[in-house]
Amino acid sequence: MALQFKVNILEALKGKGYTTYKLRKDNILSQSTLQKLREGKGLAWENIERLCALLDCQPGDLLEYVKEAAETVQ
Repeated sequence: MALQFKVNILEALKGKGYTTYKLRKDNILSQSTLQKLREGKGLAWENIERLCALLDCQPGDLLEYVKEAAETVQ
């Protein structure tokens, strides 16, 4: 199963006035979470909830499922 971000989360946050400095300084998101966003890695549910609150959106606005070529359903 491959979940990926539909949008550049850091750019979307920047558009709402949240720089990475502000996110770290105000303990909104941790440095490790910011690094996962940069690398496109998975996040904990709590972080997805926080992103949805910050961006005023639903999880489906941020994430999409992309079926991998070799993936089969059994």
